[in-house]
Amino acid sequence: MKRFTASSQQLKPDPTYNSKLVSKFVNCLMWDGKKSVAQRVFYDAMDIISKKVKDIDPFEVFEKAINNVKPLIEVRSKRVGGASYQVPMQVSPKRQQSLAFRWILLSARSKKGKPMCERLASELVDAYNEHGGAMTTRENIHRMAEANKAFAHFAW
Repeated sequence: MKRFTASSQQLKPDPTYNSKLVSKFVNCLMWDGKKSVAQRVFYDAMDIISKKVKDIDPFEVFEKAINNVKPLIEVRSKRVGGASYQVPMQVSPKRQQSLAFRWILLSARSKKGKPMCERLASELVDAYNEHGGAMTTRENIHRMAEANKAFAHFAW
């Protein structure tokens, strides 16, 4: 049951880190089809990270930040007999990645008053250190799933 387009096969690794993860992230960061702007923002953020976090490769910081933000479970609405229940469910790996990207970018964009590269760098470092806006979103999702554990038997 594949519900996705061929974009994952067509995606080329980025030029600097040779990583498809970075390409995907840059595509999510991009607005109005301006990929060069998105790439510049991302690479500037990586430069800032390398200055902030000494003796650790900025790409490792990025990867660990994404992995820290990935949610394991989430709640989905399920209608059973006229009532809607928030049912905790496992999250597929592709959805985990897209949610992690979305939350990190949302959190970075919600900070105001600094260039995007600085906001993104600080958010990635925060996620690497397991705090910040994206981690808060993940913890809230996990807390909701924990609170609605009683309805787990509706997950089918």
